[in-house]
Amino acid sequence: MAPAGDASRHGSGDGTFDVAIIGAGVIGCALARRFTLEGARVVLIEKAADVLDGASKGNSAILHTGFDAPPGSVEAACIAEGYREYLEIRARLNLPLLKTGALVVAWTDEEVATLPDLIAQARANGVDDVEPLTEAEARRLEPALGPGVRAAFRVPREYVIDPWSAPHAYLRQAVENGARLMTAAPVTAGVFDGSTWRLETPRGAVRAGLVINAAGLWGDRLDDLLTGTTDFTIRPRKGQFVVYDKPAAALAGHILLPVPNKVTKGIVVCRTAFGNLLVGPTAEEQEDRERAGLVPETLEALIRRGTEILPALKDHEVTAIYAGLRPATEFKDYRIRVEAARRYVTVGGIRSTGLSSALGTAAHVHRLVAGLLAGHQAIADPVWPRMPMLAEDETRDWQCPGNGGVVCHCERVTRREIEAALDGPTGARSLAGLKRRTRVTMGRCQGFYCSAALAAITAGRLAVPMTADPTTTVPPATAGDDA
Repeated sequence: MAPAGDASRHGSGDGTFDVAIIGAGVIGCALARRFTLEGARVVLIEKAADVLDGASKGNSAILHTGFDAPPGSVEAACIAEGYREYLEIRARLNLPLLKTGALVVAWTDEEVATLPDLIAQARANGVDDVEPLTEAEARRLEPALGPGVRAAFRVPREYVIDPWSAPHAYLRQAVENGARLMTAAPVTAGVFDGSTWRLETPRGAVRAGLVINAAGLWGDRLDDLLTGTTDFTIRPRKGQFVVYDKPAAALAGHILLPVPNKVTKGIVVCRTAFGNLLVGPTAEEQEDRERAGLVPETLEALIRRGTEILPALKDHEVTAIYAGLRPATEFKDYRIRVEAARRYVTVGGIRSTGLSSALGTAAHVHRLVAGLLAGHQAIADPVWPRMPMLAEDETRDWQCPGNGGVVCHCERVTRREIEAALDGPTGARSLAGLKRRTRVTMGRCQGFYCSAALAAITAGRLAVPMTADPTTTVPPATAGDDA
């Protein structure tokens, strides 16, 4: 394999790549990994100063089986394949997995009546180990459930993961095997000459034989910019969350899911990989694609709903609040379209299941365009980077010698972890990005005690200095595309 800095893997001498992927969210990172491992020269282009800065920064961090996806849909197939691949590769990349299982809980007669259809849907999607439960059986599994439970069913293979380490791992594996990452590089124009695209960015032009639009919340706008048309419209859907302090995690062993409706999966209560308990998300459509504002009344309603599901939550403190946007469209299914003659692919409308489906979506897209990339050979012996472990129930760096001392005591983040997260071509370029890579400032004090030390460590090393970074309430406990 060529070394990471070799132009033969980063592009030809004139800056031409086989594939240009626009948008470095979880889907873009997974696409970069898949196409790089398959032997393509890849560039990943992101308009923000750091990756995972759009929809991928705020979600519920569940690895879904796809039990409730529309049977026969592209979404269902991508979730199933992505789920399998995550389980296959996570140990090599040092990614965590909490084998919680999930309970879908019915609280009303109407919800009870829908359970048989949901179970049938799960089985149609290949999730055939679901278990119907009576009220008594559900309470034996989750004694802290509130009054009013009527029935439930268990989905044993719904799990909790670290939603940021996963896409960061996909990106690192892509880059360490030859892909190039361009941040702070919004695509402003593009021209296709019949064989090659020329994309204009403030950091210079990029030439590529194939363009993949993975722009998330801006996917329809990018379609229109580059091709003059689009077949979907992004309708940003905001999800607000509340995050409880770590002692609350003992209240729920399973992911507690509501009976979903046509609009949303509903309010979830579950542990996080980082030892907290979260309640959310809401489902609020809005026009703004950039800001996910927090609404006190909505957060108070979330807290009330959380205490209805788990009454003992009233005795626990809320550590943090956050909101994320998912790129919903007017369609139920993903919007994946290949224009072979124009060598252009759209991967859009990846709404609430992107974290779970990302690896499968990347494999699906690669199969669709394999004929356009003839002659490439998969890397025989790729680099497999190992990610820093951030899960609460695994061995952490603060427990290991030579870590330089703990900087963030709430989340027990060491100086060595911070320094490592700042280094290299995929290193943090903003405080928000550093948080997602280390969890620094995300604990009980939200950075009150460690910000001064952190500012000293990061001085001159962030594209967006701490003194100028407004994202002081970046998702504090979990994140990705699964809101």
